[in-house]
Amino acid sequence: MTAVAGMHFSVDSWDPGYGSSMEAEELARSGAEVELEVEVPMAEWAPIDPSPVSPPDAVLFVDGVRRIDARVWIDDPDGTNSASIGLCASYAAGVVCCCDGRAHVVGTDVRRGVFTVAPEAADIPTSAGVYRAFRAAAKEDKPLAVVLSSALQEQLAEAELDTATAARQAIAGHVGSDLLVVDGPLSGRTHLPRAVGFIKSHQTTYLPGELNAMVGQLGPHQRTPVFLMGTTWVRHSWYLRLPSAGGPPWSGVVRVEAAPHLGRPEVAELANLTQSVLGRFASVPYKDSRAPQNLYPIAGLERDLRHRLGDQQFVYRALRLAAAR
Repeated sequence: MTAVAGMHFSVDSWDPGYGSSMEAEELARSGAEVELEVEVPMAEWAPIDPSPVSPPDAVLFVDGVRRIDARVWIDDPDGTNSASIGLCASYAAGVVCCCDGRAHVVGTDVRRGVFTVAPEAADIPTSAGVYRAFRAAAKEDKPLAVVLSSALQEQLAEAELDTATAARQAIAGHVGSDLLVVDGPLSGRTHLPRAVGFIKSHQTTYLPGELNAMVGQLGPHQRTPVFLMGTTWVRHSWYLRLPSAGGPPWSGVVRVEAAPHLGRPEVAELANLTQSVLGRFASVPYKDSRAPQNLYPIAGLERDLRHRLGDQQFVYRALRLAAAR
């Protein structure tokens, strides 16, 4: 925090190219239904210090990346309708396992797809791989670009789920207990055991004013009590502050999600576990422009997955050659 001519301000450590860890200009009060007395009565809400826990033998981090390779126009073979736009995209999911003092990738899956509302869409074989056709339904209340982007995101989430399941099977018998950390919301993956969603930035507030202010007062490794919230889906959640070198009130704050079917003791135990585990993977500003929220295993996995997508110019030329056939 710095004072200049009577004005107090602090600098967000995140690279401006990624927006902000807290999108204040877009922050809005959520309309989600929130149950605050999951772990403690509302009158007893206060920052919770870390408690002694038995750490898991392994922490698995799940992440995915996506890239638009080209926009294409798909012609109507009957000529009765105008051409429809489509997105050719490459996407990949992976899992990195942190155990025995080291980190190693235990599974990756690279896929390519063409996303469109055109009913006549078909797979596109190229020298860079086959772009599988995915047909989305057009929606009057959403721009086509949003519909296609959402369809791509759904397929990426499916790839992440498949990769996480395969990774757990691969390490079965080699490690005892584990914790699965999904980079992003846990939506569609709440059935996975010992899994949490890890949300790095904030566009919406879910807590009432006085409790929301308490989030900015959390100390390193402290968390809020668990609450239950429902939007289009229901999940448990809590805020956690990672160790960081000062900054704005919400610097280093992440929101963690867990499955809605967990009982009070189970979700509290999981929340305590994240306090003990996640902070050790927090990044620092001179190594990562999204520190501390962009955890080291996730950042490393993202780099590996982007490499696996292949050279973008090579892929683009492969699509151009396929279109010319």
